[in-house]
Amino acid sequence: MSRPKNQNYKGHGLPKGKEREQRASIRFKTTLINTLMDVLRHRPGWVEVKDEGEWDFYWCDVSWLRENFDHTYMDEHVRISHFRNHYELTRKNYMVKNLKRFRKQLEREVGKLEAAKCDFFPKTFEMPCEYHLFVEEFRKNPGITWIMKPVARSQGKGIFLFRRLKDIMDWRKGTAGKKLTSLEAQPARSAINPSGSHDTRSSDDQKDEIPVENYVAQRYIENPYLIGGRKFDLRVYVLVMSYIPLRAWLYRDGFARFSNTRFTLNSIDDQYVHLTNVAVQKTSPDYHPKKGCKWMLQRFRQYLASKHGPEAVEKLFSDMDNIFVKSLQSVQKVIISDKHCFELYGYDILIDQDLKPWLLEVNASPSLTASSQEDYELKTCLLEDTLHVVDMEARLTGREKRVGGFDLMWNDGPVSREEGAPDLSGMGNFVTNTHLGCVNDRKKQLRQLFHSLQGQKKVPS
Repeated sequence: MSRPKNQNYKGHGLPKGKEREQRASIRFKTTLINTLMDVLRHRPGWVEVKDEGEWDFYWCDVSWLRENFDHTYMDEHVRISHFRNHYELTRKNYMVKNLKRFRKQLEREVGKLEAAKCDFFPKTFEMPCEYHLFVEEFRKNPGITWIMKPVARSQGKGIFLFRRLKDIMDWRKGTAGKKLTSLEAQPARSAINPSGSHDTRSSDDQKDEIPVENYVAQRYIENPYLIGGRKFDLRVYVLVMSYIPLRAWLYRDGFARFSNTRFTLNSIDDQYVHLTNVAVQKTSPDYHPKKGCKWMLQRFRQYLASKHGPEAVEKLFSDMDNIFVKSLQSVQKVIISDKHCFELYGYDILIDQDLKPWLLEVNASPSLTASSQEDYELKTCLLEDTLHVVDMEARLTGREKRVGGFDLMWNDGPVSREEGAPDLSGMGNFVTNTHLGCVNDRKKQLRQLFHSLQGQKKVPS
């Protein structure tokens, strides 16, 4: 393939354009100095490159993607850690738009029963553009609590709760003329948009116009499930290797993040009560760094089973599986699927008192900085297994249903826990291949997996 003669044009992986299995070393690049760097540096045969050096694998940040993706030629084997327009799922306003559109599509094509499976996000309005619709809804249910979130920020920044329309009018006056700094400006919607679900504009147009900061107003879940009187949400990891066809893996481990203060609706201004982000909680005066505010998902699952029985827990975790799959399907035709891209998403799920899970948001760059030793071990294993699935070393056959702590959840259709082709006619005996919060014997599984793969290579074809 010829390369354009363009001084802004960069090529990666070019000297290694042979068969994948012939690569002796993998050159990696990242700007993140945390658990990820530790994992990459300790991976056998991986070599770090800096600055403008040639690379085979780049765990990039989203700003690099925005500025460089279009000007970079990547050889067949090269991989980067984000899809080009990942924000279709990870911006709070775009995620809700895509889910609403997908729900309407399901209702039209399959019926209301299937569409109802998308009812896992709270009633949400984009501000300021849906302000009048919001006011209409607000007046229908006076006295309930709403939460305002900026669409493009993380770690709990800019979030507040309110119950009076006056609060939102004050906010609206305050933001009407407020412009974003260039760093916070929203990325341009991609000019390549297969579904036509949103207005598109080119990157060049976007550079000249820094938009007003958008928020979403979302109905606050007033009846969260509490443990020890405290609110929590769940962080779950989903790895997407392809959107067309959709191929998604679910990690067995994750954690519940607790607020530091007992839950009450009497003080809606106290962020330590309502926001479970570690970045917020660790600023609490009585935060204990050793104790932290996290439970591993295995402990959480066992706790629920002891309180509500295994059937209720199976139903809850099956409902969460539905959230992961439906949310990915809602953006499947919008995301630009590129063979060089993969994405490790951090899902934030809230459970209410009826054991119903709610999707709060999806993160494109879930925190990889550890807040405790247990957290460090979880994230180290998560990242090692992510690299096993991405498979730069070309060791896998492509038929694996489990790699370390990852279970193949969706492969152009649901994946059965049983071996062989599943009978999907009535879905009667079908059990999804997910094990969230179950035992993660990843080391043993990886030993067996790579041992059997070595054995297969030795057998003459």
